[in-house]
Amino acid sequence: MTDFGDFKSLSTEEFQEKKAEGCAVIDIRRPDEWGYYGVIEGSHKITFFDEMGQYDLNQFMDAFSQIVKDKQQPFILVCAHANRTKTIGRFMGSELGYENVYELDGGINYGWIDQGLKTVP
Repeated sequence: MTDFGDFKSLSTEEFQEKKAEGCAVIDIRRPDEWGYYGVIEGSHKITFFDEMGQYDLNQFMDAFSQIVKDKQQPFILVCAHANRTKTIGRFMGSELGYENVYELDGGINYGWIDQGLKTVP
């Protein structure tokens, strides 16, 4: 596990352990990415950035708060390569006060698919 202060980056194995413990997995990619690569089974799909790099924080937080009920509840962010999750993870930890923010190191492409693990449509 790599600690970035406001959030932590999990190896594939650590991710699987946290997920097995019931930690919510939030896939922040776009719908076209979900369709192309699939998603990790059990993930909640909530897009953050659109194709133009724009976002609607209120819309994201409305959907997010339906899954993560309080600022102590742990959750794992997933994107394609763990670039977007670093930006969002730092923001959610330092600016919004979430205490247990994680990301999948390498994202779904390098931290999951390249490790030989399956996705679902």
